[in-house]
Amino acid sequence: MNDELHTNEPTGPLENRWTRQRFDMGLVNPTNRKKYRIIVVGTGLAGAAAAASLGELGYRVKAFCFQDSPRRAHSIAAQGGINAAKNYQNDGDSVWRLFYDTIKGGDFRSRESNVYRLAEISASIIDQAVAQGVPFAREYGGLLANRSFGGAQVSRTFYSRGQTGQQLLLGACQALYRQIATGTVEMHPRTEMLELIVSDGRARGIVTRNLVDGRIEAHTADCVVLCSGGYGNAYYLSTNAKGCNTSAIWRAHRHGALFANPCFTQIHPTCIPQSGNYQSKLTLMSESLRNDGRVWAPLHAADISRNPAELPEELRDYFLERRYPAFGNLVPRDIASRAAKEVCDAGHGVGPEVNGRRLGVYLDFSAAIAELGESVIRERYGNLFEMYQRITGEDPWRTPMRIYPASHYTMGGLWVDYNLMTTIDGLFAAGECNYSDHGANRLGASALMQGLADGYFILPCSIGNYLARHEPGQISSDHADVRNAVAAVRARIERLLNAPAAQHPPEVFHRRLGQLLWDHCGMSRDPAGLQQALQELPRLREAFWREVKVCGSGAEFNQVLERAGRIADFLELGELMCLDALARNESCGSHARTDHLTAEGEVQRNDADYSYVAAWEYSGDPGAPKLHREQLHFEFVRPSVRSYK
Repeated sequence: MNDELHTNEPTGPLENRWTRQRFDMGLVNPTNRKKYRIIVVGTGLAGAAAAASLGELGYRVKAFCFQDSPRRAHSIAAQGGINAAKNYQNDGDSVWRLFYDTIKGGDFRSRESNVYRLAEISASIIDQAVAQGVPFAREYGGLLANRSFGGAQVSRTFYSRGQTGQQLLLGACQALYRQIATGTVEMHPRTEMLELIVSDGRARGIVTRNLVDGRIEAHTADCVVLCSGGYGNAYYLSTNAKGCNTSAIWRAHRHGALFANPCFTQIHPTCIPQSGNYQSKLTLMSESLRNDGRVWAPLHAADISRNPAELPEELRDYFLERRYPAFGNLVPRDIASRAAKEVCDAGHGVGPEVNGRRLGVYLDFSAAIAELGESVIRERYGNLFEMYQRITGEDPWRTPMRIYPASHYTMGGLWVDYNLMTTIDGLFAAGECNYSDHGANRLGASALMQGLADGYFILPCSIGNYLARHEPGQISSDHADVRNAVAAVRARIERLLNAPAAQHPPEVFHRRLGQLLWDHCGMSRDPAGLQQALQELPRLREAFWREVKVCGSGAEFNQVLERAGRIADFLELGELMCLDALARNESCGSHARTDHLTAEGEVQRNDADYSYVAAWEYSGDPGAPKLHREQLHFEFVRPSVRSYK
């Protein structure tokens, strides 16, 4: 592969780049679109929006998801809202401010052209969703309501109580179902992608396994679009659904798609704390709660066991308000998460002990309830309060919530150019599975914005531009590259089913991997810990292939087999995450190296040496990938110290 990465981004005035790019793109005649076949893997917001939009244009689309319905994609779990530069509040917002906040929030580690396009498209996303009937919250007069999210001093977040992702996904799915009914989209639920088919350097299809009966099938097309989400479940305990995995993008990576910034993983500050070693996942509490909730911990370690409702104000440390007075409780997620960790590490954590430590701080609504009334808070967050009470058995109306950071989102992903195409010709990546927009830290309420921008507005243009350069026509099912891909899938399944010393279920290895990554490549990293993890991870991977126990066969419904295959990919990805973190000798955004912090404990970037996207090429050896660099050039924003004080 050529060391030089071609971003294919346009030049000229920033506000004209996307308009000019669309004009310069090739087009496919409407009568010819039905001759092209497109595969879309994943039907969350990015995938459902892309499949529906491409079907509406007349292309023939095959869409795949491992859930039993597109409506069960993990996008449904997004709670707080979606950003858009509408400036309905007349508080100084603009496309440029959203662009700047996103660049700054990502600690100046993202591409200017992509981020400005995202901000520019944001207003159209809201129009699209409203036209679909998405029930956004409205003010008394009927106008759409907004609230604030971290990293911004304006109110630009549109929301539907605490279930914005669910409502947006319902809108995207109804558009998708319309195309299924008209015959332009062929839906394949309960079907998992296990291999990418590459022929003559082009992505030409995928190999799948039917999760109900175990059938292995090859599907070919003119191009492939991956919208399969992030890899936060590498940490084992995360806010992601248990089925979320990295297998689709990891298969692509092993075929030559570069993996960008894998160590940029977001830890969300407002999650329900772990209550014991028996847990297999954690639960997100929306960042929107920090609009009215105040984060604090006992000022004195001696008070950590006291009833928080009885602890007087002078014995409480509102540490975010104290450290970051300009933004207070609405600082970006990486900053809030590290601050909570420091408080708990200092012995001021609250809640039950887990492995000898109390991991929790309070999120208190007593002042907001007293000022606004319980009915207003219930209208804004009622379903979130109910969820918290059902999970913890504690009444958040009477005692503060307990929160602690957890793995939530991944800014890293497949490297893509301005047109969202990876380094494999004809392979596109959209939504969380690409790296394109958020740099080293994503601002809250921007994930839904990116997924829908990619699916509704960008991919229909960029895919048409790609297909306009290629004659329609799929490779045959008996092509050598197709047969080889199918054979590779079958061989891997047999290997998982026949470990030589099978004795442990896959979750044993996943839990060990998650603990290694959390300890050494989580909220804070240091060279010694990363090197230790890099010594242990190959041994853990060897033990997995030697000792993993998968009962049953591949020709049946077998969830243990599903998990084993996904965990095998996580074990390779985990090593790349640590290698990337070790190679980046700076702190930026979510990547907090303890050897690169300021005297006040804030992250310290090194723009002279590390103002680039680290794009890793698979070499055949998971421990020896090749690094490519995309240098970041800032023409319109000058990188500065990211201060929220």
